[in-house]
Amino acid sequence: MNLTATSLADLNSIAQQILSFAVNQRIFLFYGEMGAGKTTLIKALCEELGVTGSTSSPTFSIVNEYAAKQGTVYHFDFYRLKNQTEALDMGYEEYFYSGDYCFIEWPEKIPDLLPPTYTEVHITAEADGLRTITLVNV
Repeated sequence: MNLTATSLADLNSIAQQILSFAVNQRIFLFYGEMGAGKTTLIKALCEELGVTGSTSSPTFSIVNEYAAKQGTVYHFDFYRLKNQTEALDMGYEEYFYSGDYCFIEWPEKIPDLLPPTYTEVHITAEADGLRTITLVNV
């Protein structure tokens, strides 16, 4: 499925479409260049899930935890990982297999640790400022 964001105002609608596309999925992998809008889209998804507190990139903490109407939401940013062992050491399995929503930025840093099913969210920043978002259920 392909979606296009023409402005930040589109994000709530796009977040709704993503959650509808992957209605039974809880693991979402976000791919895109630095600055493509991964964290911004995750914030919109958190809003749609009823997260009431502030959300931010967990670049330094690796994972942020948010309370939502439907349970807990975990937001990962693996950009700073040097190797997959660091994710093993933090107990990633407890999060990924909890049944809660997991939004994962930079999943390419942990290719051997990904669960068997997930939804890929590919964000491409176009030259005209638009964002193309491609969804794939795996």
